[in-house]
Amino acid sequence: MSKAGIRVLSTLRQMIVSGELEAGQRIAEIPTAERLGVSRTPVRIAFRALEQEGLLIKLERRGYRVRKVTQDEVAGAVEVRGVLEGLAAMQAAERGLTAEQRRGLLDCLASGDALFAKGYVTEEDLEAYHDLNRRFHAIIVEASGNPAIGSAMQRNEHLPFASVSSLAIDRNNLEGEYRRFNFAHMQHHAVFDALDRGQGARAESIMREHANATLRYATIFTQQPDDGHPAVRVIGSSVELPDIGSS
Repeated sequence: MSKAGIRVLSTLRQMIVSGELEAGQRIAEIPTAERLGVSRTPVRIAFRALEQEGLLIKLERRGYRVRKVTQDEVAGAVEVRGVLEGLAAMQAAERGLTAEQRRGLLDCLASGDALFAKGYVTEEDLEAYHDLNRRFHAIIVEASGNPAIGSAMQRNEHLPFASVSSLAIDRNNLEGEYRRFNFAHMQHHAVFDALDRGQGARAESIMREHANATLRYATIFTQQPDDGHPAVRVIGSSVELPDIGSS
């Protein structure tokens, strides 16, 4: 997917998770492209990807409707991903990394270090992180030597926010996103250390917790209400909003 496509996809995910696009709301290519200031092509691709992720429902005629997604549904999908990736990390640690896998993980860590070293992130930085994050996770699954894990993860990815690539980025709060993704990157360092030392139980524990970086950490690091307690976003609503038009 192109950089424009990744940007549109993550923007639409964020609009859904934040409630800016409400459950039941109808959306279409042309008005969405105009709203985001892009062509129709990346919007069309993003709509198809979001349909596969379980966030949009394709209508019989033109357009899509935002699917109602509950917090329990998202939490369950993320928990399953954490279990699968935790198992992959444990087996990779016990099996041992190949020289190529070790180099690949170290390359991801070095690229991430360079992104976060300046103390802030741009939209382009987060797009680059999307790519290196996906590669880091893929190497761990490969290193497990267990193809059943990859197959199970592919099935789970059809659930909302279950995919490692399903990052919802708040471009209106890049300071908070810096904290969130920098923390997630530090977890990458920790899991690599466990993998490199052959510490299976530790690697599994870190990866299971790391799954929370997808959504849970977004509320911890990016939203703090007046009372100082982490905000809880309600994902999905039965309230109908006006359509974003039709193409």
